Amino acid sequence: MLLNMLKKDFSRKKSITIALFIFILLSALLVSAGSSMIMELSNSLNNLFTASKAPHFVQMHSGELNQSEIDDWTSKNDLVKAQQTVEMINIDGSNLYLGNDAESEKNSIMDLDFVRQNTSFDLLLNLESQVIQLSRGEIAVPIYYKQQKNMNIGDKVKITTPSFNMEFTVVDFVRDVQMNPSIIHSKRFVVHKGDFERLKSNLGEIEYLVEFQLNDFSKLSEFSNAYQSSNLPKKGPSVDYSLFKTLNSITDGVVAAVVIFVSILLNVIAILCIRFTILATIEEDYREIGVMKAIGISQSYIKKMYLTKYVVMAAAASIIGFLASIFLNRLFTANIMLYIGTAPKSVLQHLISFIAVVLIFLMVVLFCSLVLRRFKKISTIEALRSGNIGDAKVRTDSLPLHKSKFFNIPIFLGVKDVFQRFKMFRLLLIVFLVSSFIIIIPVNFLNTIQSPSFISYMGIGQSDIRIDLRLTDNIVERYEEMNSYIKNDKDVEKFSPLVTSQFKMINNDGALENISIETGDFSIFPLDYVNGNAPTSDNEIALSYANSKDMGKNVGDQLQLVVDGTEKNMVVSGIYQDVTNGGRTAKALMPFNADAVLWYVVSLDVSDHTDIKGKIAEYEEAFYPAKVTHLQGYLDQTLGNTIDQLKLITILAILIAIFVSILITSLFLKMLVAKDYAQIAILKSIGFTLRDIRIKYVTMALLVLNIGIILGTIVSNTIGQKIVSIILSFFGASQIKFVIDPVQAYILCPLVLMFVVTITTLISIISIKKSSISEMIVE
Repeated sequence: MLLNMLKKDFSRKKSITIALFIFILLSALLVSAGSSMIMELSNSLNNLFTASKAPHFVQMHSGELNQSEIDDWTSKNDLVKAQQTVEMINIDGSNLYLGNDAESEKNSIMDLDFVRQNTSFDLLLNLESQVIQLSRGEIAVPIYYKQQKNMNIGDKVKITTPSFNMEFTVVDFVRDVQMNPSIIHSKRFVVHKGDFERLKSNLGEIEYLVEFQLNDFSKLSEFSNAYQSSNLPKKGPSVDYSLFKTLNSITDGVVAAVVIFVSILLNVIAILCIRFTILATIEEDYREIGVMKAIGISQSYIKKMYLTKYVVMAAAASIIGFLASIFLNRLFTANIMLYIGTAPKSVLQHLISFIAVVLIFLMVVLFCSLVLRRFKKISTIEALRSGNIGDAKVRTDSLPLHKSKFFNIPIFLGVKDVFQRFKMFRLLLIVFLVSSFIIIIPVNFLNTIQSPSFISYMGIGQSDIRIDLRLTDNIVERYEEMNSYIKNDKDVEKFSPLVTSQFKMINNDGALENISIETGDFSIFPLDYVNGNAPTSDNEIALSYANSKDMGKNVGDQLQLVVDGTEKNMVVSGIYQDVTNGGRTAKALMPFNADAVLWYVVSLDVSDHTDIKGKIAEYEEAFYPAKVTHLQGYLDQTLGNTIDQLKLITILAILIAIFVSILITSLFLKMLVAKDYAQIAILKSIGFTLRDIRIKYVTMALLVLNIGIILGTIVSNTIGQKIVSIILSFFGASQIKFVIDPVQAYILCPLVLMFVVTITTLISIISIKKSSISEMIVE
């Protein structure tokens, strides 16, 4: 009997049944894909770190190095499991040519380092996550360039200087546990050890990675304090295992967070959609329900018949959604698979996705059961007579017709109907609000991350040009000559020389550790500070958000530095945001000597009439081998991959919101037309044309939509902005301010929704022409 009822019900309500089926399928698909993406990221990261034998602690160092001192210290430290020192040959970008690109990498912001394969740990892997092995003349290129430069196996890599030339053939691409992400401005190219020795004897500067694996990772803090207190090489920043994981997960973590955020909103809409659909079904079946009650069929059995339909539908949609997500996962995890690799699929990974889908199924069934309790409100007599289940009480005391002065009658009636039955329309309002939210948040976030002002979230003041000068021979003289040249350049409106140096700091445990501090005048190209302001005196220091959290420091707190062997108390003047290099940076004015200078930077603005490309070319020649970068190019190279993924997510979010708006509008209006059958027939009998009635319903839909868009915009720019800030706080930025494109946010997006809702409304009210007073009387 139930099977026959399901068949008949489907044949009578094909559109509603199919629409609900698709929506449950979409909800199941997205929740499965989202959970799978998180599991894929976690498993792949663990697999990459295991396969590459990731180091637990790495100290970068520029300058002379005595390996015997490191060996002696290591042998006496029981915490150390293994130690190795990695040599890296830094190649200037102007001497490196990749693939078929006729231009050198002179405009690249990346530090280009050539290395040989390691033997103990920190192994460099290929796309199959196998240890790279090369012959003479072969090279393995970082994955970053496969994606950015579209490089392929067989392409050439050339190193060209006036006195030296060398060519390699690309045979593999490198998965580098330390330097994979684009947000890390160093990249390792792997060559044969024989080619490495040839490069080492002919060009480039040697930098070192002093790497350690520990017997007990939980004692990393103890080991770090011991190393920082030693006299071992430390002319450079130190990084650890936890930071490697954070940096490797930033790009895909942000995208996963956006996907999950959209999925949560879709689940909210799914609940509303189910309610709409059930109410629409009850409205259409109210007479049948009354008849069944009248002939003695129990309420629990009627509820069971209707619930069976939704249980079968939800089960089928959930299963298909789960199976579809298996194929769709490649779309969401493409970047993970490229950069991190794919871990062997475990039963747990599929089980988590399946459990997520089961939860969607149970939520649908539970909510259906709750909504179907409305059968208790259905009076047998009332259902047979009028079908009013009491869902919306009409207020008859508001907006009387004779007060209509500014609108024609159909528009006024539409506005009046919305306010009289607002309790019913508020559900549609919530759907439009959430749909606006789904569209506006990704659009605003995408515009923000593409905006030149986003550079401030990377701990860099906004300027036209940035010049980076690494440690080279006669570095101080080069830096002074560069400043003098820029100072006398008439095209330069303002410039700010900055020096990043290494200092000793006394941490909360009383031990010494290194801290990298950028010094200079930070009022020229200011940052936006979360709290406080830039340092203005010699005893003030500003900390990045991540550093302030790690140290437990707030504005006004003190920080002890060791300068020239004596302690110097510094006061935290401000906290700023920085999503680069793990966000662990600091800024101060300090004119005193540092332990070691790490690099120099000059930021500058040129006059409006200046050709920036020409000026960059001039500086590249004058300041060789310094890196001269247009700040927009700096953003593109650092976050280009993330931006591409967010564009895909934004397009998907817009399509989902449009689909949801179409679906909900259609279901709601069909329910409303069924409810208003008698009212429509009366309007037609007193002279209202079909066009007038359609205008009324379009007015109702657009009024609710406009209120939803306005509220959605307000919520997006307040609560939505805060949610994005919370997501990015894990990566060093805690207070994001949306950069809003008013044309997109306030014109194009609302117009798209208005067009879709208007067309859907017109299609959904076609059945109105069937209503007549005579048919109502006959019935």
